Amino acid sequence: MNRRVKVGTFEIGGGAPLVLIAGLCVLEDLEVCLETAKGIAEAAAQAGMKWIFKAAFDKANRTSVKSYRGPGLEKGLEMLAKIKEEFGVPVETDVHETCQVKAVAEVVEVIQIPAFLCRQTDLLVAAAETGKAVLVKKGQFVAPEDMAQVKQKVFSCGNENLLLCERGAAFGYHRLVVDMRGLQIMREMGCPVALDVTHSVQLPGGAGNMSGGEREFVPALARAGAAVGIDALWLEVHPRPAEAKSDPATSWPLAELGALLKQVKEIDECRRRVMG
Repeated sequence: MNRRVKVGTFEIGGGAPLVLIAGLCVLEDLEVCLETAKGIAEAAAQAGMKWIFKAAFDKANRTSVKSYRGPGLEKGLEMLAKIKEEFGVPVETDVHETCQVKAVAEVVEVIQIPAFLCRQTDLLVAAAETGKAVLVKKGQFVAPEDMAQVKQKVFSCGNENLLLCERGAAFGYHRLVVDMRGLQIMREMGCPVALDVTHSVQLPGGAGNMSGGEREFVPALARAGAAVGIDALWLEVHPRPAEAKSDPATSWPLAELGALLKQVKEIDECRRRVMG
């Protein structure tokens, strides 16, 4: 059994109940952020799941130079702090540079390392040295077993609060695929594992100046991940996906989150009963 990672008032992994990590791809207007957080809170409560709000203050790897990137570090952290206070929920955001880590650690409970940066030693070490929980997205170009090196880099700082996150592997032009064996391989490393079901159905660059996606496959991946075994379900939601300023093709409709969580929770509980 993998170790438990403490986030706020609850734990992830080690047999603890399935946790939800959800939010906007990138922070938008505060009203939209609060609307999203409220909807997630209601859906999570109905499903009986603890949850973490996630959103980026800056999307540094947008396909087009003209794409919306977010409110920036200072304003973004203010927004995350407000959501954290209003809903009494842990928050998560990603960092792209070591100079961002200290300020981010003062607000969030979970520091996220983007998939494209999962091998960047200095960034991993800086995040680990804060003592905060660190969630590392497995790069699209990285085999599951290679995440053992990521674990060593984080653990070398004396921080064992590490979560590994699957988000699909590069399969061909504009397409990702999730190898469900990877979930088991990474869990056997002793760390809690999350499955990012919305980025996994992305079609990177598939819409020309932005990424496309196949949102209709989100439920299938979520159900499959729960059956194999995950510690956290990670996904992006939006009250009006077509209006999302990032990843409109893959963000899950907020109004449909409750139904999805019900399915995933029931499958997860069935797996736990069968596996003992």
